[in-house]
Amino acid sequence: MAAQWLLLLLFVLAGGGGVVQVEGQLDNLGFISIDCGLPENAAGYVDSATKLRFISDASFIHSGTNHNMSAEYITPSMGRSWHNVRSFAAGARNCYTLRSLVGGLKYLIRATFMYGNYDGLNRSPLFDLHVGVNYWSTVNISDANTPAIYEVITVVPGGSLQVCLVNTGSGTPFISSLSLRPFKNGLYPMANATQGLVLVSRVNFGPSDGVVVRFPDDPHDRIWMPLSKPTEWSEISTTKKVQNMNVDSFEAPSAVMQTAITPINDTSPIEFSWDAQPNVNDPSPGYICVLHLSELQILSGNAVRQFYITVNGQFWDPRGFTPQYLYTNAAYNTDPNHQFHQYNVSLNATANSTLPPILNALEVFSVLSTTGITTAPSDVSAMTAVRDKYQLVKKDWMGDPCLPKNFAWKGLGCSYAVSSPAIVTGLNLSSSGLSGNMSPFFASLKGLQYLDLSRNNLTGTIPNNLSQLPALTLIDLTGNNLSGSIPSGLLKRIKDGSLTLRLVYDKHPHFPRVRTFKLYSNIIKIDQYHLLIFILSFVRYGNNPNICSDGNSCQILEKKKSSMVAIYVTVPIVAVAVMVIVLLVVLLMCMRRKQRATSNNLMPRNRTSSVHRSLQVNNRRFTYNELVAVTSGFQRVIGQGGFGKVYDGFLEDGTQVAVKLLSESSDQGVPEFLAEAQILAKIHHKNLVSLIGYCKDREYMALVYEYMSEGALHEHLRGTKLHATCYGVVLVEIVTGQPHIPNDPEPTGIILWVRRRLVSGNIEGIVDARMCGDHDVNSVWKVTDTALKCTSQTPEERPTMTNVVALLKECLELEAAHVVSNAGYYTTESGANPNSNAI
Repeated sequence: MAAQWLLLLLFVLAGGGGVVQVEGQLDNLGFISIDCGLPENAAGYVDSATKLRFISDASFIHSGTNHNMSAEYITPSMGRSWHNVRSFAAGARNCYTLRSLVGGLKYLIRATFMYGNYDGLNRSPLFDLHVGVNYWSTVNISDANTPAIYEVITVVPGGSLQVCLVNTGSGTPFISSLSLRPFKNGLYPMANATQGLVLVSRVNFGPSDGVVVRFPDDPHDRIWMPLSKPTEWSEISTTKKVQNMNVDSFEAPSAVMQTAITPINDTSPIEFSWDAQPNVNDPSPGYICVLHLSELQILSGNAVRQFYITVNGQFWDPRGFTPQYLYTNAAYNTDPNHQFHQYNVSLNATANSTLPPILNALEVFSVLSTTGITTAPSDVSAMTAVRDKYQLVKKDWMGDPCLPKNFAWKGLGCSYAVSSPAIVTGLNLSSSGLSGNMSPFFASLKGLQYLDLSRNNLTGTIPNNLSQLPALTLIDLTGNNLSGSIPSGLLKRIKDGSLTLRLVYDKHPHFPRVRTFKLYSNIIKIDQYHLLIFILSFVRYGNNPNICSDGNSCQILEKKKSSMVAIYVTVPIVAVAVMVIVLLVVLLMCMRRKQRATSNNLMPRNRTSSVHRSLQVNNRRFTYNELVAVTSGFQRVIGQGGFGKVYDGFLEDGTQVAVKLLSESSDQGVPEFLAEAQILAKIHHKNLVSLIGYCKDREYMALVYEYMSEGALHEHLRGTKLHATCYGVVLVEIVTGQPHIPNDPEPTGIILWVRRRLVSGNIEGIVDARMCGDHDVNSVWKVTDTALKCTSQTPEERPTMTNVVALLKECLELEAAHVVSNAGYYTTESGANPNSNAI
């Protein structure tokens, strides 16, 4: 039956070919009809078949691009809304927001799709639909000219609803139109706050003219597909109106109920079936079947029409069913059926019946669970206001802020509970291009623990209402242009040690200069993470020149030793410091040298220079066939990395080499591969592996290194790589204590390993256990976030090394404050004895 539903959608394409240009926004019936892909400046139009107004989707979504279907798929009778689409090549989740709804009311939501080879690729995609945070359906586009319609009836919990298209890696999501129709709450009683109804099939039995019934004949604008089988069914009809009951749960339209079918053979049943469609989101789907019934003939004498309704042999009502003359009746199951792979429905005449069974219309739904936990409504409102104020939609801030977890907004930390809404606990908008004043809605995030707005262009004063957030322990406002005084509420929190406020560094005259503080030898604990924090303490910068300009509002700076004011700590580990300084210098040199032109442009096939920078290499260029000979047919694998396998080989002169071959299934991309070659081709040092040559032969790309008889450096020292991307990997290795390819449980790149574990929002789940909890959580979050930014697949999103150093320096201050408050470190201003056992 589902297949018949899909084929019958072809009829929907007819009608609506002519349009009338109109002005206006939403329908006065409460209908929303959106033509997805209609240009923003295009006038709305009225569909000639339904007389419903369609408008552009520009005000409902801020991502995606508009496309027209290929002309070969457009026919004169095709409705206007099918002519164009909006597609979403970027972002994992793109969401439409439907506003001005009534919370607690039921709505029918309809999404339509027709590929029409709009992108010229002739590749039909597969992707998911979500309604709110709940999985709705998987959109499976079979070919370019077959339309698909997906409907769900659901209760909307609040004043808005989001419909999201989710990229599952099987093609670019797109959409042709999106519609919303309000329902009375008494309709479809099986749809409630905990479950919705996803349409499988809606059929109007009997009409031979092939006309699709919808608005205005159906005031609720349901689409009723005609179905007749002249070889099996007799068709009966009436021109009289079929009325709804006073209390009707479905209000089937008279235009549908005026036709019906009966079996040609009076002793035969009416039968139909559908197959269960399990999926990973619902492995055991439940189904609701609604039979719409009405007697259309005046029965004479002793004539009786009575029949049983069975599903897979089980009676719905053992007494039998007798439809009323010219009134709509419905037979349906209130509890969804789950236990069958196929559902067979049969209408059989009872022994007392003199007439065969009758059937006017049918609806089949699968049950959608809508119990998914959402983000707390107050946090959603606050985050939406922040997003709109600072125009942050390009940060993939669409849908629910915290859920589903794998689609949580970038920069948010969330706290999750089993049966209560998620709350926003952290917000990192550092270096996000924010301008204007600080939004008052930050203070509406009642569970907020840290707020990082550093390195933006915020102006105005600091709002005092931030002091009313009881869980807030850190506010980072460095690198902005704020002015005025520190509010009294924040001053009080800072003085009692419950809040750290970071505004400027040592460049402002009212703030103390950075000092070097002494560490007591009996409490020194140096692990990989703290070492990283400490050795970056020499880097400084500052801003907010107009803050505390009166000199009287920052008196908190004369602190007691319990103060949470961030400080700098330097560690006299000369060898390590020298190593890091050398690393930074080499990195800067590499960045400068990257601009110099050399010969032999190495680029992957079918990749343009706008996507990846070219690689200039003077080393030997190998053909793929030469590498086959060098490695004896890639026989001996000596290593495995994120790029692919490394093979043992010998050159013509007997020199042993290692050949790294880029794999199509690599979890790291071509940019990282090229970056490694770029650096190694230009940097020569006795402690760095030498690049002997490379291969760019058709789709094959490989690097040929000198052979390292002692194995990879990371096996001994977790070595350092000289590139922003690789530097991010090093940071993650330091925080986690994990190797570059953790075996947990399967070999996985360290970056993917971290991202998967951060879905739950628990940073402690990745931190090296050897730290024993002795670290500042906000500092670790910031280091990890910086590292992940360094490893972004999009080069433009990676920070410069200058920015990396600045961000890590901020981490240093957080860690230093943690050390002072928790580890017993003292400053020279805190009353510490300068003659104690300090180093």
